[in-house]
Amino acid sequence: MNNHDTIFLMLKKIDYIIGSGHHTNSHLYNINGYIYQAPMTFYTQNKIWDLPPGFENGHNTRFFRKIGLECMTCHNAYPQLVIGSENKYTHIPTGIDCERCHGPGSIHVNKIRSGNITDTSKYIDYSIVNPAKLPIDKQFDLCMRCHLQGNAVLVNNSTFLDFKPGMKLSNFIQVFLPKYTDSKDNFIMASHADRLKQSQCFIQSLKKNKSSNNLKPYQNALTCITCHNPHISVTVTKSDKFNNICLSCHHPENSDNKYCSSKEVIHSKKTNCVSCHMPVSTSKDIPHVTIHDHYIRKPEKKKNTSTYTHQFLGLFCINDSFPSTETRAKAYLYQYEKFDPFPYYLDSAEKILNVQTVTDVEKYFHTYIHLLFLKNNMIQIDKIIQQKGIPNILKKLSHQEINNTDAWTSYRLGEAEYTLQKTQQAEQLYQNAVTLAPYILEFRNKLAVAQMQNNKPDAAYKNWLWIIKENPMFIQAYSNLGFLKLQQNQIDSAYYYLQKAYSLDPDNEMTLSNLIAFYLKTGDKQNAQKTAIHLLKKHPHHLQAKQLLQYLQ
Repeated sequence: MNNHDTIFLMLKKIDYIIGSGHHTNSHLYNINGYIYQAPMTFYTQNKIWDLPPGFENGHNTRFFRKIGLECMTCHNAYPQLVIGSENKYTHIPTGIDCERCHGPGSIHVNKIRSGNITDTSKYIDYSIVNPAKLPIDKQFDLCMRCHLQGNAVLVNNSTFLDFKPGMKLSNFIQVFLPKYTDSKDNFIMASHADRLKQSQCFIQSLKKNKSSNNLKPYQNALTCITCHNPHISVTVTKSDKFNNICLSCHHPENSDNKYCSSKEVIHSKKTNCVSCHMPVSTSKDIPHVTIHDHYIRKPEKKKNTSTYTHQFLGLFCINDSFPSTETRAKAYLYQYEKFDPFPYYLDSAEKILNVQTVTDVEKYFHTYIHLLFLKNNMIQIDKIIQQKGIPNILKKLSHQEINNTDAWTSYRLGEAEYTLQKTQQAEQLYQNAVTLAPYILEFRNKLAVAQMQNNKPDAAYKNWLWIIKENPMFIQAYSNLGFLKLQQNQIDSAYYYLQKAYSLDPDNEMTLSNLIAFYLKTGDKQNAQKTAIHLLKKHPHHLQAKQLLQYLQ
């Protein structure tokens, strides 16, 4: 919009809506199996439309935010991902299924079909997981798989598909959260378990969790399912349900005098424990949303928050007290890459890894290359490549798997070589990344760019055509095809591809640069100047556009 006039319009069919609707509904669309998030979310509590979380503060990825396994496996039943991709699927279920909480059902089904029936009024049926009968830590692990969001680090070569109910979550995923001096009153939305575990109600319940009822041995503990029935929406659960749970400990006859002492509550003879002890709060990561703070405690007088300090204390693993050195380092890398690009995260990762020797490099190879890449230390990466040699590196990076670990490391090595204008080596490393992960289209795009630099325009052309056939909305391929055709003096083809890229994103930096080159080559200085002004408006630090405007003026 510009002065209430529409200056850009894109129509997309929404294929999936995610979210329970208690707080938000977000929207996904499908391109040949590639799943992306549309740049719109409906915030149901306030009944308003706005950008999705993470699109604010200049991070608007328009229609091109990938929905990878980490996102999909929290908001849905487990999908079928195409190996060698990040967001291409062959099957996407339409909602959470029974197996997300009860585990794989085939053993249970076969048991019942064979006539082997367990009397569950007397015995536990071990052919299926009943979360209520799990130990406390396993109950929390099951809920935290989705209801503890943060900085998730995979461990033990796991994937986001590996955890099953009844397993120990930290054997697969370790979740880190940044802690600040004001974290007590400043938290993210999906931090219920972390907040609850800070409560004295939870801590004290651990001391008396064992029950004489063998069918529900942990029924006296305070866990998620103490208050929440996963089969019933919280919106239709009456407040008496929650109050009665509180009153099971905090009642007038209790000898410990733990009953509510509020004169207002006593006088009114009405009890709503949640309203005072789990007050409604906003979250720091999602706008337009209010939630109940699960850190249960006595009401505190409102404080002057202007005097609070917001000092970073570190990243802390919520579900494992002793994460490994490499896992801690990865957490700081991911925090920088996915959330806040603060240099001190990279400094912390470097200090944690403390790479000093060739043995250290080999031990932390993928993580160390990732660190150097984010620190833009391409020279050090090149030294490692020269020490190991390209053939040995290609032999080492040869495994195709869901996380695309070898493919990403190969790509980052290629980026270092390309930055240092070693395009022959870069092409080899990009090619390896494409071989391992053919459906991460950014890898193939950079391979084609390197092929252009190495005077292989036909190979580059074929790769870019492959990309747009695979995903007709991949802007960089159109833009690069336009530039290739411009170099080959195929003016009509160049204009077609560049206009196609422009129609998908009129603010794309590379497309605008290539359009300027097109207009200059065809003698259209007026449109070249107009495009340069547009480019600088959207990307004010673009040096070539500044120089061009000075020249044209």
